[in-house]
Amino acid sequence: MKTTLVNHFSLLAALQRLGKSLMLPIAVLPIAGILLRLGAPDVFDIAFISEAGGAIFKNLALIFSVGVAVGISKDSAGAAALAGGIGYLVLTSSLKTIDESIDMGVLSGIISGISAGVLYNRFHKIVLPDWLGFFSGKRFVPIITGASLLILALLLGVIWPPIQAAIKATGFWLLESGSTGAFVYGTLNRLLIPTGLHQVLNSLVWFVFGEFNGAQGDLGRFFAGDPSAGTFMTGFYPIMLAGLPAACLAMYHCAEPDKKKQAAGLLLGVGLTSLVTGVTEPVEFMFMFLAPVLYVMHALMTGAAMAVCSYLEIKAGFTFSAGLIDFVLNAGLSTNLLYMIPMFIITFVSYYGTFAFFIRRFDLKTPGRDTVVKISESVAVQRKNTDHGTGETIQTTMAAAIKALGEAVNILSIESCITRLRLRVKDMDLVNKEALKQALGARGVITLGSECLQVVIGPKAEQICGQMEQEWQYKIAEPSNYVPEKDLSTDDPLQGLVVTAPMSGQVVNLKDVPDDVFSQKLVGDGIAIEPIDGRVVAPCDGVIEAIVKTKHAFTLRSDSGHEIIVHIGLDTVELDGSGFESHVQEGQRVRRGDLVLSVDLDYIRQKSKATLTPIVVANDDHSTIKIDQLAHVKAGCDRIFNVSV
Repeated sequence: MKTTLVNHFSLLAALQRLGKSLMLPIAVLPIAGILLRLGAPDVFDIAFISEAGGAIFKNLALIFSVGVAVGISKDSAGAAALAGGIGYLVLTSSLKTIDESIDMGVLSGIISGISAGVLYNRFHKIVLPDWLGFFSGKRFVPIITGASLLILALLLGVIWPPIQAAIKATGFWLLESGSTGAFVYGTLNRLLIPTGLHQVLNSLVWFVFGEFNGAQGDLGRFFAGDPSAGTFMTGFYPIMLAGLPAACLAMYHCAEPDKKKQAAGLLLGVGLTSLVTGVTEPVEFMFMFLAPVLYVMHALMTGAAMAVCSYLEIKAGFTFSAGLIDFVLNAGLSTNLLYMIPMFIITFVSYYGTFAFFIRRFDLKTPGRDTVVKISESVAVQRKNTDHGTGETIQTTMAAAIKALGEAVNILSIESCITRLRLRVKDMDLVNKEALKQALGARGVITLGSECLQVVIGPKAEQICGQMEQEWQYKIAEPSNYVPEKDLSTDDPLQGLVVTAPMSGQVVNLKDVPDDVFSQKLVGDGIAIEPIDGRVVAPCDGVIEAIVKTKHAFTLRSDSGHEIIVHIGLDTVELDGSGFESHVQEGQRVRRGDLVLSVDLDYIRQKSKATLTPIVVANDDHSTIKIDQLAHVKAGCDRIFNVSV
């Protein structure tokens, strides 16, 4: 197995995480829109309900600071949310004092949220001196965030005015360019969907560009009553209410006769999802990779719909997406809505004709013309059958998905974002995409960089993410398959000292460690482990002889007198103890499997440090090391080598 020693977060991966984090604050907008409309004079005319919805729109920047911080933080922590809110208040108040003309709007919330999330990941396990111990760990995060945003305010006070002018100029061009700007935005919006970066573009257009009565962005201005707003939302309605359902109908009619029934069930579901909720990814990923020419046409037709709606001055908005629910709810705020009727008809005919022509003319392998339908249908039926059963089928399905990802040891993280799983793996070469699609009934699998991939599933993505993560944690915790029936967790007088794994992960030969001190056995003989979780336990019974000041290594003297050195990561001394937490003291007696250290592996990876952990027996000319086979091991359970005299 190829072992990744150093993991880097690429710019693309960082932007993807930002896109995911933006979805949490956006998710609160539907309730804001519902309250705003129900309380409006043309509906129930109840002022306090309308004001309740309006309060959310008026405080979008603060909401984004909290939501983005939660999304960026590694465990969706409340401390990160608090830090995001504090950072936003510090940043905006300080900037107003420096220059009253500075108005960052929602961007101030996004920047505060990103800062808080990143600082949480960096400092949430920090250990301060005893006299400051109360402020250690998560309590330190709001403090460092507030201080950091204060410094950032000083910097932005100088550099932001020209940036603000550039943003306004860009927004002004986009708003004043009419149909051209709408076409460019609509086309780019669809083309960016495979990467998930369309949410970053949407955030600028919907929440930043343009201003009206204190509201910013196309979405905010629309609900604030700006008659010119809605340009960058309206054109999505014909696509989601007519275009994509027509595409589903065309794919059904083009399906092979013996597969029409299977195709109907699948296409009806995704077509209704687009029509009712405006969630389009389930249907788009059905042809995005199978027939990319159709997806390009889809992107261009989306741009065209945006341009035509802009030209006809149709104005309609939404709080979540351009589905039927939002269309009906916000009809009272829309203008020239009757023009939508011919738009729906033209869009429906255009999509149906385009899809039917290209599929038949070029024999494109859309659902019903290959095996994708059978796979997706089979998995959907399996899930349905387990809704009221024992859950055994779901467990089997998740186990198959984890196997397709190169087993649990190859997975670094599992997250979801509305319709897709966002995964990070150590070695992309171990991922079997077709098996993964088959296991999960996925619409598509996208590889982004050397360690990131997305699996498009549909609205059940979050539910499947939870099931998959549970199975992943179970797989990590279970003992490796190679352990013999004989109990190897105790010393054998004939074999000498049995040393078990101090960390769960993949065993690596010591000579393959990229550090001459260990690979040339200058410290002693042993093995290394590429860990998959941060628990470090005692590898045998004995006494903790030494813990280095930076907590990245310790020495345990076994009852047989051997000195076992466990060194977590390579060059981790430079971290000066950050990311490490000790649970024992020097001179303390421990038993095999007792927790010695906790390690934040994600933090070590982010700081470009290798997590590969050597375990060696200090130089002893009288001992012989017998190494077990190189395999996946569980901390405290699996033997890694014997030390005999």
